[in-house]
Formats: sequence, C-alpha cells, structure tokens
Amino acid sequence: MDVPEARRRFAAARVARLATRGVAGPRIVPITFAVVGDRIVTAVDHKPKTSRALARLDDIRADPRVAILVDHWDDDDWSNLWWVRAEGVAALVEKGPGIRRAADQLAARYRQYRDRPPAGPVIDITVTRWIGWAADGG
Repeated sequence: MDVPEARRRFAAARVARLATRGVAGPRIVPITFAVVGDRIVTAVDHKPKTSRALARLDDIRADPRVAILVDHWDDDDWSNLWWVRAEGVAALVEKGPGIRRAADQLAARYRQYRDRPPAGPVIDITVTRWIGWAADGG
C-alpha cells in the first residue's frame, strides 16, 4: 500500500489504537484522533478515567516514540481486510493554543466533542512512517 492510500484509509477510520513504550512493557489504548497532513492529534477528554495522570502521558514523557494502528475487519470477506500503522514522535501540549486547535480538529470529526471539547493535554504526533497492508493488495 502506498503512503497516500495508507494516509487516506487511516484518516477515514473512526478509532485507532495508540501504542506507547511503558516501563513494564508496551501499552496500547484506543483513541479518537484527527489527521492533519503528517500529524495526528488526540487529547485527554471527558470520558471516565481513573485519573487524569494517565500512564500513556508518562510513557510519552519517558520515550516519545509511538505507533498508532487502525484496521478494517470483515468476517464475511477476508479480501476486504486491511491495516495501517503510523509511527512517529509524540509531543505533549499541556497549555496554550495547541489545545484549542486540537479540540477543534477533533470536534470536526466527532460530534460528542462539539458540546464538550477535550480539555487536554493533547498528544501531537509527527508521523515519520506510514505503513499498511491490504488483502486485496490495495
């Protein structure tokens, strides 16, 4: 799969999985996100969490290298299967206009954020590699 097709499929997906490098090993969590060129933004939002001091944020502070995966599954037709992984370097935005920009980008994709935008912090990922696979060669 070429890079433009990988980016297109990734951007069209509704949910992704963010992988970070935790002290005790890899950590993977589902995220909402927006793609802006070769950047991906996600934010800590209002969904219930045990704490706002999230382990994924600590992981990024310790090692900013991350991967984000989206995929498509079809029980009936495996020729429709595909996945795309974006690998990159994450930066935490904990104050300033970057939080509002990310909230606006996320609200454009997810109606749940229109009335209650995420307050952050924001994870702003600069993608260094798009890689994908499709059963149909896509």
